[in-house]
Amino acid sequence: MRKNKGKSIGACLHNHTSYIQNPDKTEQGELVSGYQCSPLTVDEEFLLTKRLYEQTTGRSQKSDVIAYQVRQSFKPGEVTPEEANRIGYEFAERFLKGKHAFIVATHTDRAHIHNHIIYNSTALDGTRKFKNFWLSTFAVQRLSDLICLEHQLSTIEYKPYRERQKRIVYPPKESNRDRLCGIIDTILAQQPKDFEVFLQKLEQQGYEVKRGKHTAVKRARQKRFIRFRTLGTGYSEDEIKAVLAGKAEHKPYQKQPLKEQPFQLLVDIQRKMAEGKSVGYKKWATKFNLKEMSKTLLFLQEQKIGSAEELRERATAATERYHAMGDSIKAAEARLTEIAVLKTHIINYAKTRSVYDAYRKSGYSKKYLEAHREEITLHKAVKTAFDESNLKTLPKVKELDAEFAELLTQKKAAYPDYRKARNEMQELVRAQKNVERFFAEEKPAQENEQAR
Repeated sequence: MRKNKGKSIGACLHNHTSYIQNPDKTEQGELVSGYQCSPLTVDEEFLLTKRLYEQTTGRSQKSDVIAYQVRQSFKPGEVTPEEANRIGYEFAERFLKGKHAFIVATHTDRAHIHNHIIYNSTALDGTRKFKNFWLSTFAVQRLSDLICLEHQLSTIEYKPYRERQKRIVYPPKESNRDRLCGIIDTILAQQPKDFEVFLQKLEQQGYEVKRGKHTAVKRARQKRFIRFRTLGTGYSEDEIKAVLAGKAEHKPYQKQPLKEQPFQLLVDIQRKMAEGKSVGYKKWATKFNLKEMSKTLLFLQEQKIGSAEELRERATAATERYHAMGDSIKAAEARLTEIAVLKTHIINYAKTRSVYDAYRKSGYSKKYLEAHREEITLHKAVKTAFDESNLKTLPKVKELDAEFAELLTQKKAAYPDYRKARNEMQELVRAQKNVERFFAEEKPAQENEQAR
């Protein structure tokens, strides 16, 4: 909500807050609620907070954004005006975390009950402004959907931006082949006497005809000729001639629109959650964490998971991928430890080799042993380690350093994907458990009904 040119901040706030509190739309003001402000003086209180901001920070408002507005609509007949107002208030509380004053006005003048939520761009303590973060619209939608689901209300199915329905629906583009089939249908309906007359009528429609072994046609600005036999069943040259000779009946090809498969799992969950209006369901809803299930339902919608089997398969695949990446990282870590130990042994072997050679040349003198016991003991331990490792030739330290550096780089590079795989696995497994528990709760109830 921005400041209008030629008007003061106070006047702009008054205009917007007065509109949403219209008595004819809010049951004479009964459906208006506020947080840390009175609906009667909300514009003045917002303005006082902005003056406090100037006094506290010493900064004046540079932006023309003076407040923010959120509109929240509900399915007709699904919610009462009072319940809608409470839901709007809960949304604003959770979204703003008590840092900004707001009012909620519920309108009942339309077929669908809807909320107007206006909150101050300046915080209550006058120290900061609300920062409209990237993808804030998505965050608002997600929180609103979550709260609605917690109250057993329906939500709009989430779709990516490119898949959303546009206000203006344009007719689908027709391919060259579909257009040709339509013209052939029209010409055959006129019942031309033979195939040559049929081709002449195509020419009258703007097509260039190439006669020969395989008759083909091409429209102006079309790059390639189209053979009849490539148009599908009922449109080959022989089939058209049979229709013209009265030996067959032409059946126009009808393009069937693709039917979107419903997410049966989502439908089942939403249906069951909608039963929450009943008294008997409240006991079950209390036992099961309904808020957790609402989060799960949103997750299933966003991931487009349509069945329990698909959820199980994706959870299993994510778990296997996570463990495979974990095993790879563990193997790299084990090799890094092995290289570090081996490098230490090689260095110690080099340091003590001359001492041990002198000890051997002395005929393993006890006097020499006592004088160099530490070096000789270390050398023997290193040789034992080499023998246990079955090392015939010792690798060079530079080669070990290069391998160590490469493994370390690979390990660091793998960690972001590993954490991502872990989070994905946890979300899918949590959703799977919640869904299984969700439907498991109704089995005892069904069994009791059958026993009766």
